[in-house]
Amino acid sequence: MAAVFLHHVVGDLTVGKPDIREFWEGETVGAAMGEFGEGAERAVTVWRKRGEEVGRERERAARFVGILNSLDVVAFLARGGDPEKALRTPVREVVRHNPSLLKEVDPAARLIDALEMMKQGAQRLLVRKSVAWRGVSKRFSILYGGKWLKNSDSFSTISPTTFNESSNYLLTSKEDGYCCISREDIVRFIIGFLGAIAPIPLSSISSLSAVNDNYCFIEASSPALQILHNFPQNPSAAAVVEIAADGARKIIGEISAYKLWKCDYVAAAWAMANLSAGQFVMGSEDEDQESPPDFFLASQVENGIAKSPKPRIFSSRSIGFFGQQLVGGLRSTRSMYRGRSAPLTCRHTSSLAAVMAQMLSNRAAHVWVTEDGPEENTLVGVVGYNDILHAVTNYRATISPAMS
Repeated sequence: MAAVFLHHVVGDLTVGKPDIREFWEGETVGAAMGEFGEGAERAVTVWRKRGEEVGRERERAARFVGILNSLDVVAFLARGGDPEKALRTPVREVVRHNPSLLKEVDPAARLIDALEMMKQGAQRLLVRKSVAWRGVSKRFSILYGGKWLKNSDSFSTISPTTFNESSNYLLTSKEDGYCCISREDIVRFIIGFLGAIAPIPLSSISSLSAVNDNYCFIEASSPALQILHNFPQNPSAAAVVEIAADGARKIIGEISAYKLWKCDYVAAAWAMANLSAGQFVMGSEDEDQESPPDFFLASQVENGIAKSPKPRIFSSRSIGFFGQQLVGGLRSTRSMYRGRSAPLTCRHTSSLAAVMAQMLSNRAAHVWVTEDGPEENTLVGVVGYNDILHAVTNYRATISPAMS
């Protein structure tokens, strides 16, 4: 076990984190689509409204309902029905109710304990921002007067502003300061201490047993809506594959919350309901449509209410698969598609550090793992946040460095 996880506390990760934004379960699906566009997170945490009788902050976690992402919204809209009615649907009818996805944690809790919670299924940690660091202590620990603070002391015995000269940090008490720590925050913290957990970062993901072969996939020729029969959750992604005669799976794209973030959700829902999985990830050109459909644009949703619809032909541009750059005076549609919708992949020999950097730079929750088989891009598994957390905490000294 790397000492870095024992000598750091959850409070270290709250530095610079904004206060949590609670999205009420009574808000509409249209409002959730707007929240995806405005926020920096790929998913929103859904909460029950605080009743007048609830006056203690420690009960905040009890109001948590679940986590809603863009794939949830697109899949809901793709089920059919009146689009305007669907956009007015309360989020409580769409989000999967799973309170275990969030755990309330004391800022003085050890980082290793937080990692164990996330390995067991938690995707968010609710942390009270009672500590604002002016500097850093030797071990990034919450100390006061030369002794460890008890959990209760960290909130009750600290004066509104206390500066500890010996360890150079500032303790401040805040009434309503809560933030959410995600698994992405944990991985971002880990990548800042690669030297402290050596040789794990340079070891291959296969030697670390970080490749998960239990992933969701859908054949390219199957209807894209088939994803509802085996809805992916962790990660929220399904690989779109072509299956060779020998059973090998060649990945050509993916249907995921990562790819659908900040797209035209209603257009994507129409595509999911009417196209095959292969067509969905490749896009469908205007001239190929025999009877082009009409649909509401996501931009026509305001305050959860759909405005008057304007007919528009579906194309891959509608759901954000194509860019607006010009090459040689002409629009390079196919090349722009490959750059935008091709799935993130790595080799099973890739180092853990390289995979983490790839995920963080693209803000992706997963990377597909491929190897050279009968065909290029033969899919063998996926690496997600949980796989990384298991790799860095279950390390054994018998592994070998990644191949160059």
